[in-house]
Amino acid sequence: MDSLLKHMVDMTGHRDHAMLDISVISAVQELAGAAQTRILTIATMSGQRYLRPRASIVKGGAARLEEVDEGAPGETLARHPELERCLAEHLASAEALADDGTRTLWLPIWIGDEATTCLELRNHAPYSSHTVHTVAGIVGVYRNFQNLLDYSERDSLTGLLNRKTFDDHLARMLHCAHEQKQEQEARLPGALERRQLQGQPQGEEKQWLAVVDVDHFKAINDKFGHLYGDEVLILIANLLQSSFRVEDRVFRFGGEEFVVLLRSTTLENAWKIIDRFRTNVELHDFPQVGRVTVSVGFVSISAYDPPVATLGHADQALYFAKSSGRNRVCHYDDLVSHGMLQAVTSNDTAEFF
Repeated sequence: MDSLLKHMVDMTGHRDHAMLDISVISAVQELAGAAQTRILTIATMSGQRYLRPRASIVKGGAARLEEVDEGAPGETLARHPELERCLAEHLASAEALADDGTRTLWLPIWIGDEATTCLELRNHAPYSSHTVHTVAGIVGVYRNFQNLLDYSERDSLTGLLNRKTFDDHLARMLHCAHEQKQEQEARLPGALERRQLQGQPQGEEKQWLAVVDVDHFKAINDKFGHLYGDEVLILIANLLQSSFRVEDRVFRFGGEEFVVLLRSTTLENAWKIIDRFRTNVELHDFPQVGRVTVSVGFVSISAYDPPVATLGHADQALYFAKSSGRNRVCHYDDLVSHGMLQAVTSNDTAEFF
């Protein structure tokens, strides 16, 4: 009982999804004595469902977060018919016995009628009813606390991720970019080659940050009222979610400003994806308001630039888009290379700080 209470205190002390995952698998691993415990994401891509590990722990080892490639589908759910049936019938758990004697127990984390997360235990010994009951209790606490974290990370109007959550996501992307650079530089023979790595070719895949601003939003509020202004923001948020890819992340900063983090793609694809969103907004018929447009500035995320510089560069590109006609997408480095912007280390026009 003392061990269970200790784990409950530890789980509810976190304010981060990743650390909550680590806590729950550590608790389950100790209390159930499983050979392996994992937290899985149940993702849907092109109408098919896949399983992606987020965190795992093996008996005698330490819990760790898994490297997640959100652009890769993962393991198809169809390989586990017991779990597939469990999800289809909204059951509390599913169990399978492999040819080698390994028993797998799955407990989906149901939030309403949807389960996008699943706890998985593997062991050679059968699971007792007491073990299943204890683990189910832990899953209940985990589900409730995950709900609270989700609520704290979302904008109340649009349901998009909020500014606080953006800071964490950008920090992770910068950390990953920095680690990739270090690995690349370690393989290069000299300082000259390492310096040249900072000026990567345009066709290479990068991470991107885009700042979106609704054009003439104050005029919309003044003419139609704040209720219609809020409806415009909700519809813009819906268009953001439908226009960008599953692996990208969309945030509302407040007011009429939104930010998108695009994962691994080329400049050409990033521009195409962002402009597709701009076009979708332009062609959308907003009730009562009619035509609405957005301006966008975007920039590549560099491991060598601090977050404030990255945001400042994207905001400079946005400012140029708005001051040169609106309803445009502008790329910071493109503007600098054509002499339309001067490269600076800070941006006095930035509205983020």
